[in-house]
Amino acid sequence: MVKRKFIRTRSLQTGMKIDQAVVDGTGRTLIARGTFLDEYMIEALLNRGVGGVYTLEGEEEPKEEKKGDFVSPKAEAVIEKVKVPDRAKVKLSESVKKRVAEGVSFLYNNTESENFVDATNNIASDLMRAITDNDSIAVDVGALKVSDEYTFKHSVDVATMSMIIAKQYGLPEKQVYEIGISGLLHDIGKTKIPNEVLNKAGKLTDEEFDLMKKHSLFGYSILKEKSDISPAILLGVLQHHEKMNGRGYPVGVQEDKISEYARIISTADIYDALVTERPYKKAFSSRDALEMIMAMTDELDITVMRSFMESVILYPVDSVVQLSNGEKARVVENTPNTILRPKVVGLTTGKLYDLAEDVNCASILIE
Repeated sequence: MVKRKFIRTRSLQTGMKIDQAVVDGTGRTLIARGTFLDEYMIEALLNRGVGGVYTLEGEEEPKEEKKGDFVSPKAEAVIEKVKVPDRAKVKLSESVKKRVAEGVSFLYNNTESENFVDATNNIASDLMRAITDNDSIAVDVGALKVSDEYTFKHSVDVATMSMIIAKQYGLPEKQVYEIGISGLLHDIGKTKIPNEVLNKAGKLTDEEFDLMKKHSLFGYSILKEKSDISPAILLGVLQHHEKMNGRGYPVGVQEDKISEYARIISTADIYDALVTERPYKKAFSSRDALEMIMAMTDELDITVMRSFMESVILYPVDSVVQLSNGEKARVVENTPNTILRPKVVGLTTGKLYDLAEDVNCASILIE
């Protein structure tokens, strides 16, 4: 049996398997999760002030080989008859992913560069083209991934989701583009946070948390010196942790004092943070994260939240899901307002379950 255990860095031994990623201030992964530690890595952790990390002890039980799900001929016939393709989704080609990942890496490592704004515009243009080329109006939240390095992935995920939300929200292309830039740069202030705070596996002290909360201020300070970045983009970066009820930071403004860009970025930022594993927390499932977002009615802009929910595809058409009645089913149709309850067809029975509209399916959930 495998057991997860927190161990102080000074007590680490070579050969131990680390169960968290260790990143630097720019988001680069220094030690990947699952790595077996050597003396050099342990020394590097000590030098960087990382107090301790989670490790795995014991051996994993061998996994059974997965077999393809059986689909009866009756189910196949029903699926082909009722299947409705998903709305156009954002797709990033491998070449664009590579270019975007390299671009974001440059931004987070070269905040003082004279090419900073040009590099930002190039990335935003790539994302904008990915959205406009196939008239994307939705995003498959399970497919967003540019790299394994958290800050780079998070920045692009937030930018892409924010642009789709903004489009669904009805904003013109210029503002959709600017929101993309603000989303890319919303965490740029984390380059000013010490590595030992960013990588801390345990709960932050009050002083450390206060420092982390300043990253939006740090980001604003970095960007305000760049003449080609608009005030709207700056406000998006500065206010992306403000809440509608006034309990956010760094200032604690509320409702109409929070910029439109910040309201949109905030929703995308919270969602992506929830579904991403960090040194100090496990990832939530996409479903759990969406349900948590839906419960934040006092913190998030309701109209933005609605646009977000209408932009998300949680269970893409043709994906297989497990129903609470014990049957496996294939997704055949998604509707924007009922993303947690699509139409599905049982793989063996061929029965159509309209989880959103059929009262006979009210007690059936996707597990």
